[in-house]
Amino acid sequence: MTGGAVGPPADPGDGGGRRRLLLGVAILATAANLRPALASVGPLLGEIRSDLGLGGAQAAILTTAPVLCFALLAPFARPIGRRLGPERTIVGALGLLAVGLALRLAPASPALFAGTILAGGAIALVNVLLPAVVKLDFPTRAGVVTGLYTTVMSGAAAVAAATTVPISTALGLGWRGGLGVWLIPLAVALAAWLPRLRRRRPGPPVREAPGRFRDLARMPLAWQVALLFGLQSLGYYAVLAWLPTIYVGLGFDAAQAGGELGLAILVGTAAAFVAPSLAARARDQRPHLAVMTAVTAAGYLGLLLAPRAAPSAWAALIGLGQGATFPTVLTIIVLRTRNAEETTALSAFAQGIGYLVAAAGPLLLGLVHDATRSWSLALSLLAVLTVPQLLAGLGAGRAIHLGETRRPPGADLRAPAAPGG
Repeated sequence: MTGGAVGPPADPGDGGGRRRLLLGVAILATAANLRPALASVGPLLGEIRSDLGLGGAQAAILTTAPVLCFALLAPFARPIGRRLGPERTIVGALGLLAVGLALRLAPASPALFAGTILAGGAIALVNVLLPAVVKLDFPTRAGVVTGLYTTVMSGAAAVAAATTVPISTALGLGWRGGLGVWLIPLAVALAAWLPRLRRRRPGPPVREAPGRFRDLARMPLAWQVALLFGLQSLGYYAVLAWLPTIYVGLGFDAAQAGGELGLAILVGTAAAFVAPSLAARARDQRPHLAVMTAVTAAGYLGLLLAPRAAPSAWAALIGLGQGATFPTVLTIIVLRTRNAEETTALSAFAQGIGYLVAAAGPLLLGLVHDATRSWSLALSLLAVLTVPQLLAGLGAGRAIHLGETRRPPGADLRAPAAPGG
């Protein structure tokens, strides 16, 4: 790479529609591997603890470490991506993810933790760089592509959570078999990138853009996107960790409690497919974010104030609001930036700050419940946190670019229309 560019622009002479199709397949195959590494651990955690003699604190570290890696290693994605290019960095990160997943299968607890940390770091790099690849290669289809890959990401998490234990039992290899099977789709993702790497050609450098942490830290828009990302993710990870337990605490049986989480994930997956396309077509995403945040808050308040009135409706509202907000934030990262260099910088900043905030979610709810012996205050806290989330969304959703304080006259910050579309 030269001139500090994140990556060269697409070469119009290397296959056109076929090239984009192959890249789209590679992106979706990659997205399918970004959450099973996390989602497959929870269902097997009891067996893992029993086999390795892990205490409660060690189990908490095992489940929290990947999210902390997302935060701590996100800032490294930009300099690595600038040196190697985003696609080669993604392929290298997938290779590291494979090493991490394989390391978790070794018969010793230090290897399990080391593999978990390595996998979390590898996913952090891909998390940051995928929006930049979308900006670079699909500028006219940012909402559609973001919706597709976040839908695949969410769906893969649900599949991993639901099938890891049955697969483990069917293979007869214990928890290591249940974790190891997720190396198979990872091999498919690596294979999907190979044609792309062979055909990628050097291109002209992209102009230098503000990207250092201290540069972005001076920009209100960067903080608004980061806080929106973080507060939304805090709610998501808190719900993912505690929603079944909350339902049990409210008097529902364990089977229904698990089903309500499954419903929330299913509704959220459907919302992730639709929401970013709608947001990308608009000049201003503030109305979208306001509605999504209100829907999430309504789910929390319904579960708090009238849990037995419509328990499945409350879970569906939570899933709908959270599932629509996450891909919309990723789309906003693309829309608020002028080129792939800026997209990578804002993505790294937002995820570095955001996942630090998100990591506090499960711990915070657990501490509040332990202190009060009730889920009322914990649910109230989630509902209250939608207020700063809304304020951050009203800033991040404005039709301006990174570094601007207002929209230039006549500017249109929607994703550009596809040729002929």
